[in-house]
Amino acid sequence: MKNYFLFIGILFINCIATAQNDPIVLEINNKPILKSEFLQIYLKNNPHPKYDKQSINDYLELYKKFKYKVSEAEALGYDTIPKLQKELQGYRKTLASPYLVDKVENQKLIEEAYKRLNTEIRAAHILIKVDMNASPTDTLVAYNKLLAIKKQIENGEDFGLLAKEKSDDPSSEYNSGDLGYFTAFQMVFPFEEAAYNTPTGKISNIIRTRFGYHILKVIDQRPARGIMKAAHIMVAVKKTASNDDIESARKKINEIYTKLKNGDNFDELASNFSDDPGSADKGGKLPEFGSGTNTRMVPEFEEAAFKLKENGEFSNPIQTDYGFHIIKRINLSPISSFESMKKELQSKINRDDRVNKTQTVLIEKLKKEYNFNEKGIKNTKWFVKNIDSNYYLGKWNYNNLKSDKTIFTLNNISYTQKQFANYLVNNYRNLNRKKAKELINYQYQNWVKTEIIKFEDSRLETKYPEFKSLMQEYHDGVLLYEIMTDKVWNKASKDTIGLKNFYENNKNNYMWKDRIDATIYECLDNKIALNVSKMIKNDTITSKHVIDKINATSELNLKVKMNKFEISENAFLNGKTFKKGINPIYSFGGKYYVVKVSALIPSTPKQLNEAKGIITSDYQNYLEKIWIDELNKKYTFKINESIIYSLDK
Repeated sequence: MKNYFLFIGILFINCIATAQNDPIVLEINNKPILKSEFLQIYLKNNPHPKYDKQSINDYLELYKKFKYKVSEAEALGYDTIPKLQKELQGYRKTLASPYLVDKVENQKLIEEAYKRLNTEIRAAHILIKVDMNASPTDTLVAYNKLLAIKKQIENGEDFGLLAKEKSDDPSSEYNSGDLGYFTAFQMVFPFEEAAYNTPTGKISNIIRTRFGYHILKVIDQRPARGIMKAAHIMVAVKKTASNDDIESARKKINEIYTKLKNGDNFDELASNFSDDPGSADKGGKLPEFGSGTNTRMVPEFEEAAFKLKENGEFSNPIQTDYGFHIIKRINLSPISSFESMKKELQSKINRDDRVNKTQTVLIEKLKKEYNFNEKGIKNTKWFVKNIDSNYYLGKWNYNNLKSDKTIFTLNNISYTQKQFANYLVNNYRNLNRKKAKELINYQYQNWVKTEIIKFEDSRLETKYPEFKSLMQEYHDGVLLYEIMTDKVWNKASKDTIGLKNFYENNKNNYMWKDRIDATIYECLDNKIALNVSKMIKNDTITSKHVIDKINATSELNLKVKMNKFEISENAFLNGKTFKKGINPIYSFGGKYYVVKVSALIPSTPKQLNEAKGIITSDYQNYLEKIWIDELNKKYTFKINESIIYSLDK
């Protein structure tokens, strides 16, 4: 009895200590929020946190709204919707993957991948296709075929010629099997392994990938070229363009190139003439590309860019599938540091075949941690005796299995014959045919791995508090998005009557500024502008006729825009006074403008269809405010002020 009271006393003391170390800071609808939980979210959403009362109160208001919405979603049963449960399971699978590999082995793979990223391999290959699920006979035929080719090469025959004649890779007909330069993660992992482990000039052993059997010859190795920062000017050409259109584009890019050589500014030419909308306004600047980046350019573009020797140097015009380009080198830097790439490399490894190496090591450790015991492995003999060829057709059953003996135990949990039988029934697809004993052993090993990983997966929230916290964030985020969609976003787009009424009550908030309905001629120089101004005095002459006439000598002479333009919102119009008809020529930004106005349009409310996006957004905010007011009446929010305003202590 004394020991019992001693235990209760210790438990009570521990509870007090825990409460003191991690007190309750909030109660939302009587549900406590601990200091650690709130602080973690506060710091995550505030990289440079402030702990003064005003900053805390501002965040509390956002946090309260967030929690109210999630509480309402739970109250309405959103967390039981199968679609959302499936979505959460998908997030969990992604989040769990780093926890289901061996950290030491994983670190080795990350370091190895980074090392490989610093070296580019050029290799050629010969492929003999064979399906991963081909019969042993077909597999052996493919293997022997490649083995014979390998012996021909070892006897002095030319690798490239044999690739042309015998490889199942269709590109080998024109590249002799040469794959060019590549680095880590750009080939399937077994191929990458062979490439980086085969000396230059040598032939690899036969390797198997999901495509079939390969041999490869390493032609060259070179240090990674690094990360290129470049800009370009593009004249777009569609793949279906006519010869006339292609020649017109070629003429235009050559004219731009001549201007560059004569000293014109690259950024201005890109802004004025490039057809790439994503980069033109940035002086043609592109995202970084090259070694270790997520951005890849077409090979012709990359080769031309990396041939540039100095920052500021620009290329001759080159042609790709997208049109013509002039490329300017802005900067070339070495591959990023290991620390800066570590997270990205981990993500790539998680999606790559090499993750199997780390999982194998983890499984061996988990076997020891959870006292894995397979004394009952003899109970798999029944399966060896009773499996038959129907298994590969999905027609095998275990109806005559009368016992359910333990095969192995894990953490004192028994895994039995019938569980293994169920695994066999559900996992017969995509298997090569094997002898009964070999098949059962293969499937048994897979079953063991599956169950060990499944067991570890089930314990992640218990073993790793940070994982539990992440899952809670995803849970709340999924419910929040779904209920916001139903209560606010979709409601605003579907409620046409409500949207129209909102617009009518607030239309003066959506005003057009003074506009002109006009055709604007943007001219290269004043002489062209004078010529254009004379031509358009004749109302029978179309803008197309003007373009054809003026641009006969150069595609850069004239651009034409036809629309309704807000004067103050367009830099080339802002500050100008316009009248109906042809207006006086003026210059802006090095160009000359002729503006022919068909109508002057004073400030007026925009029609609903003219500003539907912003009006719908404001209506959504209006609906959300009404909803929040309802939630404020429904749910309670209590603050422990002595704790919440001293989070930094």
